[in-house]
Amino acid sequence: MPAEKQQSMTASGLEKLQEELTVLKTVKRKEVIERVKASRCFGLIENSDYETAREDQAFIEGRILTLESLIRNAVIIEEDVQNNDTVSLGKTISFIEMPDGEEESYTIVGSAEADPIEGLISADSPIARNLIGCTVGEQVKVKTPDGEIYVKIVSIK
Repeated sequence: MPAEKQQSMTASGLEKLQEELTVLKTVKRKEVIERVKASRCFGLIENSDYETAREDQAFIEGRILTLESLIRNAVIIEEDVQNNDTVSLGKTISFIEMPDGEEESYTIVGSAEADPIEGLISADSPIARNLIGCTVGEQVKVKTPDGEIYVKIVSIK
């Protein structure tokens, strides 16, 4: 069996994964087991409720395994609150797309906790890979799937 990859993440990201795992194991798993039992009463042939419940059960069990692996292999990123000079994991970066874009802010996190809609981007994303190690005021060329853009770092928190 291959060694599992370490997963860099913030302490708050690990906490969210642990909370999700707890809910899945203590609430969702029990609910779906009850749905499977209840739908079996109507037979197994052409029983869409049973099939849906089994699919949900498989999804929940798969997610539990994924979360357990992520948590087991978590490496907590120590947030350096003293050093806000350089972009790094755990930092919130504000930047402007050049020449006249709007200001955007994102927090760079481990891939397991990334959620761009919530402003959390993976350290493995194209923009984060290009910004890590840069400083405020720097203009950085970023390669994206849509082509190259230039951004200017406005702040690092």
